Amino acid sequence: MKIAPAPEAQDAGTRDRVCRAVLEQGPVTASVLAERLGLTPAAVRRHLDALAAGGLVSVWETPTVPGAVRRGRGRPARRFVVTDRGHAVMSAGYDDLASSALRYLREALGEDAVRAFAEQRVGELEQRYRPDVVAAGENTGRRAEALAAALTADGYAASVRESAPGIPGIGAQLCQGHCPVQHVAREFPELCEAETDAFSRLLGVHVQRLATLAHGEHVCTTHVPLASLTTGRQSE
Repeated sequence: MKIAPAPEAQDAGTRDRVCRAVLEQGPVTASVLAERLGLTPAAVRRHLDALAAGGLVSVWETPTVPGAVRRGRGRPARRFVVTDRGHAVMSAGYDDLASSALRYLREALGEDAVRAFAEQRVGELEQRYRPDVVAAGENTGRRAEALAAALTADGYAASVRESAPGIPGIGAQLCQGHCPVQHVAREFPELCEAETDAFSRLLGVHVQRLATLAHGEHVCTTHVPLASLTTGRQSE
């Protein structure tokens, strides 16, 4: 006879699903999470309250734009993001060891050795992702979606979103809600730089890193111009 999991275990599992959904989709509202996860808004809010009490998620403070006119009535829905503590809890836990190893490498062999390590690490990911990205065809948008799917499979909680207002040119944003080397990259930005270069090679266009978790943003964001690989024109 199959024994049903205890209510506490069920709650913990659902709470983990909610936290991972915030990590992937944040900033995100409780109603959007409820629809995505097939839960009631009340249940999602209960889990969000528990996650917030544990310091794993927080309400995203919308940047104030001077002169902006507020539209609609009532208070805007709260949107949630994963905190630094939440990212740390969901990481592998080898940050201190990795940072110590890279410091030793830098002291023993210099900055070039750190850069070479970063390029080798990302190069292995690039080689693994390339078949899926190439199989997506020559449309840059579809290639970006394939890259996001490959990154998500490796724990980066990636997605492709429309470009935010104010970003020049037509394009999309490749977002990574989680980074396994986030805290290491704060001290060693070579990891982020090598990753950005790899994205450019995989997508066949020059991409621009707009924000990173390592620098305190809630998500790593890379602007991808939607250009055809064969014509150089913007994709339709």
